Amino acid sequence: MKKKHILFLLSCFILTTLSAQTLEQAKAMYNKGEYEQAKPVFKKFVKSQPANGNYNLWYGVSCLKTGEPQEALKYIETAVKKRIPTGQLYLAETYNDLYRFDDAIKNYEEYIAELTKRKKPVEDAEKLLEKTKSNLRMLKGVEEVCVIDSFVVDKTDFLNTYKISEESGKLFTYNDYFKTEGKHLGTVYETELGNKIYYGEADKNGLMNILSKNKLQNEWSKGYPLPDKINATGNTNYPYVLTDGVTIYYASDGDNSIGGYDIFVTRYNTNTDTYLSPENVGMPFNSPYNDYMYVIDEYNNLGWFASDRFQPEDKVCIYVFIPNESKRVYNYEAMDTKQIVALAQLKSLKATWKDQKEVAAAQKRLDAAIHHKPQEQFIADFEFVIDDHTIYYHLSDFKTPKGKEFFKKYQQKEKDYRQQMEKLDDQRQWYARAGKDEKAKIAPAILDLEKQIQQISQELESLAIQVRNAEKQLIK
Repeated sequence: MKKKHILFLLSCFILTTLSAQTLEQAKAMYNKGEYEQAKPVFKKFVKSQPANGNYNLWYGVSCLKTGEPQEALKYIETAVKKRIPTGQLYLAETYNDLYRFDDAIKNYEEYIAELTKRKKPVEDAEKLLEKTKSNLRMLKGVEEVCVIDSFVVDKTDFLNTYKISEESGKLFTYNDYFKTEGKHLGTVYETELGNKIYYGEADKNGLMNILSKNKLQNEWSKGYPLPDKINATGNTNYPYVLTDGVTIYYASDGDNSIGGYDIFVTRYNTNTDTYLSPENVGMPFNSPYNDYMYVIDEYNNLGWFASDRFQPEDKVCIYVFIPNESKRVYNYEAMDTKQIVALAQLKSLKATWKDQKEVAAAQKRLDAAIHHKPQEQFIADFEFVIDDHTIYYHLSDFKTPKGKEFFKKYQQKEKDYRQQMEKLDDQRQWYARAGKDEKAKIAPAILDLEKQIQQISQELESLAIQVRNAEKQLIK
């Protein structure tokens, strides 16, 4: 490379570096939410002029937004003393992130009073105030849970840290499961039998929602969104279902979260074909940061969840705990506030250890799970029960030409059944959203389709009997 060209590139690099150090450049980054890049510049300016209210605010907010609320505190407090606009709002947010909810409530109330005095809208601030009051209530009900270990890992491949039993199903990233590329933030949970998945996927507006799919034979149904009770507000992702098939954990950053993603739980009511109202699982699992991917491995009696509390932007901490059979909470009134906050923040894992034998046994189970080598997966084309002792998984398992012929007809009929069921689900959803007049038009078509499905179901049962009879003659 020629010397002049090298000098030109070097000069461009120096100019770029210098421009990135100017106050105007830092403010532009700040306004775009690039707090990590702007922070060093503001730090330099606030050191040179410690009484400048704007410098204190910009640096303090940059610290706050990059997971350093304790560092941010004194600078934002200075900005408030200098009466910098929005300073009080950010100070309340800082107190909230430090679990100083009483102080946060006081600041929000003062901020709302100031807005009211100036005849400015207060709705957004009032929502933040109510959320902080809810956070205080959660602090008074921190669950007493034993957290046995934690792992700080790269956020991009955090799922690899989860070592759960085959009996608990499987976890995947969206790209790995669906063989896609690009920035897909969703995760996928596949049941132990591999016949159902729950997954997060972005809608046309870019919001994450949880959907489910069922597998019949070797084909997947289309994805059905879970009800609005779950996909109600904000982003919803990171589903996991217990082996009971009705209890689902997930994460959402909607209205009822402490801050960022929170972990919620709901249960499917088989009698009413609906989900119960979701509940926030509370502290210490949730925090003012992002908390998600809550998993209970019932086989190993271990729980897992991820949190980016007090972590760098590209890292996440995976916590492993012993699940409680029933919820137990600390006695808030009998404890020092700093102690209960430390337990809510999971500042010290050993502070959660009450029974050393229980901890040692759980750590042993964790070690076994980490070093467990999964069995080679058996891939079945289908699962068809011949009798109490015989199950077929491949066409090559059939012993008679007649049995194989009947089964192929059975497969085609089952495909017809699945397609008609999907059509019926669509019509029922349409009916649920329709007006009175439209419902009257839709109802006959739904009834007719239900009759068709009932007929196909009877034909399926008949074909299944024919398959078994043909095969049993030879088995006997």
